[in-house]
Amino acid sequence: MLRDNRIVLGLAAAIVLLPLVMPWEEKPSFGGSDDKASGVIEEVRPGYTPWWEPLWEPPSKEIESLLFAGQAAVGAWLLGYYMGRRSRRRDGDTGRQGTQRRARDARP
Repeated sequence: MLRDNRIVLGLAAAIVLLPLVMPWEEKPSFGGSDDKASGVIEEVRPGYTPWWEPLWEPPSKEIESLLFAGQAAVGAWLLGYYMGRRSRRRDGDTGRQGTQRRARDARP
C-alpha cells in the first residue's frame, strides 16, 4: 500500500513539474483542429468558400474555450456517472435497496 502511494505521489509530482521544464514557444497558439483544417484547405485550394456557415458563433475565443471546456466537463461527468452505476450494479449494490441491505447486514 505504501509503495502504491509513493508511485501515485511520484506521478503527481511529475505531472506538476514536467510543464516547468518543457521548452515552450515564445507565443503559444491555442488553435483547435478546425483552425488547422481551415489552414490546410486554404493552402490546398485558395479562394475556397465554405458551403455552410454556423448558425451561431461565440462572441470571442474565450467564450468558445469556455463552452468547449464545459462540454468536456459534462462529458467527463457523464462518463464517471455511467462507470459508477455500472460498478455498483456489478457489485450487487442497487441504490437504496443496497444501502438497506448493508445496514441490515451490519447489525449484530
